[in-house]
Amino acid sequence: MTRNILLAGFGGQGILFAGKVMAYAGLIEEKEISWLPSYGPEMRGGTANCSVCISDDPIGSPLVLKPDILVAMNLPSYDKFINEAAPGATVVVDSTLVDKKTDRTDINVFYVPATKLANESGLKGLANIICVGKLLKETGFASYDAVEAAIRKCVPAKKAAMVDFNLNALKLGMDS
Repeated sequence: MTRNILLAGFGGQGILFAGKVMAYAGLIEEKEISWLPSYGPEMRGGTANCSVCISDDPIGSPLVLKPDILVAMNLPSYDKFINEAAPGATVVVDSTLVDKKTDRTDINVFYVPATKLANESGLKGLANIICVGKLLKETGFASYDAVEAAIRKCVPAKKAAMVDFNLNALKLGMDS
């Protein structure tokens, strides 16, 4: 099974970190993985997206053009990628920042107010991990244990206090 995942939003929303967590979860489960970050020259506040492939087989290209899993965390990303999602795709949209709904009926779309949930739960800046939690629940791209281990691996030692916040955000996303 191959999962072609595209995460997209503004720089500073943790798009690349969320992709890294998902890729590490695949690595922990001994899958073939690729992680390809991409961001505009502005960095924080500019565009950011990340292609992640998790597969049982070798990966031919790390670039995801037709995602079967899409996260859109802002309106420009939603507008750019919603019609690129493959039929049958699972899409998570941060409905706090995207006030549109797609009319596509061939994809499974979940509108999660991730930014609002993060802010209201004392998890400011962790809307990205809330979205990962929702994806974990809806797609089972990895096991919970693998994603938890990936978060522990990806959070740098100097920010070790953030591990529990990330795990809380993951659970919040799974419950939304």
